[in-house]
Amino acid sequence: MKPAPRIPVTLITGYLGAGKTTLLNALLRDPAMGKAAVLINEFGDIGLDHDLIVETTEEMVLLESGCMCCAVRGDLTKALTGLLARRKAGAAQFDRVVIETSGLADPGPILHTLLVEEDLAKGFRMDGVVTLVDAAHGEATLDRGFEAVAQVAMADLVVLTKTDLVPAATVDSLQRRLKGIAPNARQITADHGTVASGALFGLGIPAELSEASAAEAWVNAAPARKPLPALTAFGSQHGLFGAAFTQTQPWAARHDDRIRSVSAVIDQPIHPGLFNIWIDTLIQLRGPDILRFKALIWLEGEEEPYAIHGVQHVFDPPVKLARAPKGDRKSRIVIIGRDLAEGVLEESLAFLNSPAETLR
Repeated sequence: MKPAPRIPVTLITGYLGAGKTTLLNALLRDPAMGKAAVLINEFGDIGLDHDLIVETTEEMVLLESGCMCCAVRGDLTKALTGLLARRKAGAAQFDRVVIETSGLADPGPILHTLLVEEDLAKGFRMDGVVTLVDAAHGEATLDRGFEAVAQVAMADLVVLTKTDLVPAATVDSLQRRLKGIAPNARQITADHGTVASGALFGLGIPAELSEASAAEAWVNAAPARKPLPALTAFGSQHGLFGAAFTQTQPWAARHDDRIRSVSAVIDQPIHPGLFNIWIDTLIQLRGPDILRFKALIWLEGEEEPYAIHGVQHVFDPPVKLARAPKGDRKSRIVIIGRDLAEGVLEESLAFLNSPAETLR
């Protein structure tokens, strides 16, 4: 029997004062959230209006929109397991989960929980990380704490708040800085602290990538500017040809310069053995420093590519795409890492150009 579809999970993060409370209050009133479960630290943190509440228990508040608001109280695994149990028993109906983090939370451990806990991994899938950034204090916040920089680096979507309180030049400068930290994250601006709920969802691996442009849009692999000699020097009858890389320059700031992004576009299908060895080695050696990993991988002997997503040393199971991008068999890899010496990721990828005979 075909397993039930996993429930998409959206993580909303942002430093203290970024506007998560305002955004959450708007989401909880949105009719489109009627089949969503929202996990927060404590009910008191968002000041729920009593006229919105239909039913309340110690751990759950049911709103008139149909949305469930659940208190995590420090135990995310317990809260998510409880949601699955209620859904299985027919006591709760929801088709997505939104998790709000505290202002100082590192998204990494939360993503780790979703990917590592076996029961949770079977029931949920990561749909995206949404990071809110306060335009009025964003620059100072990024200077002050690496946690804020990490929240941006892990984002699929960055939402700028309070842009109406600062000059346009300040917003432009902040947007450039955010692009330097997370070149592959989309940026949008909140309207008085709110955004349409639909903009926050559907950020994960698409169910179908039927065109090459759609595949590249998901991976966000930037076109290579120039090939690196260490990679193009390798020749092979079985490995990869034409591998070229694009690397962002880190922003010249106290914390931002710990973040580096590299993207690879590889023209030929990859030998599966080489790829497995490479990614296993990368995870073992630098796993904690890999903030985000996204890839669309074509393997030798396969007719469809695999979409791969990972955070630090934990990776979601590869998803084989039902419909392959037409006329494009290029693999695309995007990695955002911290405290990585220049060239280390590119040099590791050169291993993929090794002859396949080395595995025998």
